[in-house]
Amino acid sequence: MKTTVVSFVCAGVLIAGSALAGSHGAHWGYTGTESAKYWGDLSPEYSMCKEGRNQSPVNIEKTIEASLPPLVLQYEQTAVDMVDNGHTVQVNYAAGSTLTVRGHTFNLVQFHFHTPSENAVDGKLFPMEAHLVHADNEGNLAVLGVFFDEGASNPLLDKLWPNMPTKAGQKVTLPEMNFNVQEMLPTDLSYYHFNGSLTTPPCTQGVYWFVLKTPASVSKEQYTKFHDIIGSDNNRPLQPRNARPFLR
Repeated sequence: MKTTVVSFVCAGVLIAGSALAGSHGAHWGYTGTESAKYWGDLSPEYSMCKEGRNQSPVNIEKTIEASLPPLVLQYEQTAVDMVDNGHTVQVNYAAGSTLTVRGHTFNLVQFHFHTPSENAVDGKLFPMEAHLVHADNEGNLAVLGVFFDEGASNPLLDKLWPNMPTKAGQKVTLPEMNFNVQEMLPTDLSYYHFNGSLTTPPCTQGVYWFVLKTPASVSKEQYTKFHDIIGSDNNRPLQPRNARPFLR
């Protein structure tokens, strides 16, 4: 198959800080009449959840071989706190950690978790997925997706999980500890690339997605603890591909 050379140009999507953590509009969830199938009807702010043509998550299949540039990660030990926002457990990161791709730099803002995974590969879901959410100086978003396969306990989660908040709305200031989010990632940073959206309301589009091909490891005890605290699956159903290319 012919190799495609890819360049990344910012899509000009401006995202307010509140959207990074989920909208403050109508209440939404993952079960009952507030579940994902109803998000687009809960509020005019969420209309993209049903009208958008480039929504996430997706089933990554029929990928196209491309000359994807390497991801340059420069993550520091600068996490600030963990919060249970009622939908996930989110770790907020202070300024200073970056993802750079083809010379364009995005700043790590936060990372959070979904169980089971939101994205799939050839129809396969994983026990858990982390989303590392980045924004550039103009507010354009890039999400680094990391799958977890059941196996050995994850070294970063071993450090984070004892500090995990246990009820919605609770925020825990992280004690000074020696960790870097890169400890959570696999060493192989090869990835799939596609354009998509936020996977929670308001489902804003124009988000660059970089999903690592190699899963990280997580123990059953680790992902079960997270699931038990959240209280239900917190993954949005797979969205139509439409005309989007999925690059590898």
